[in-house]
Amino acid sequence: MSDKNRVLTRLLRFIGVGGFCFVVTLVVNYGLKFTVLEQHPTTAFIIANCVATIVSFILTRQYTFQHQNSAFRKRVQAIGFFSVSLIGIGINSAPLYVSRWILGFHYPQVSFLSQEIADFISGPIIGTLLAMIFRWWALHKFVFPDSENNASTDDAQELVLVSKA
Repeated sequence: MSDKNRVLTRLLRFIGVGGFCFVVTLVVNYGLKFTVLEQHPTTAFIIANCVATIVSFILTRQYTFQHQNSAFRKRVQAIGFFSVSLIGIGINSAPLYVSRWILGFHYPQVSFLSQEIADFISGPIIGTLLAMIFRWWALHKFVFPDSENNASTDDAQELVLVSKA
């Protein structure tokens, strides 16, 4: 498979995983927001993103970047993935925070319907789009780099492991 096809396939899988995790985020977010965290919509959104991040790690590692899964790199990938995701959660939540608490799109300043529309556009739409672009770049660049780019590093690590045995 050519490099362009491989990257395109990976990108389409990444978007599919992201779409599924988007649904997970919405379900958890609205479940919390309309029950136990009514007064804390940003907290509900952050928790929803954390749950979706765990689901995303499993799916991304096993489906999107399965060819970059050497046993040696599992811990490094997990630490890198969750570091990138932590930054992504901040990027994802920032537009909701700005909409609610800086621009004042919250009840009673605006109607409940306007508040919910502003929340949906700022968090799940704008925030997710910005975070997804960042995550794609960072995961592709740092966490799951192409194996061709790291062939010399992997060969050196194998030599060290073999020489220790």
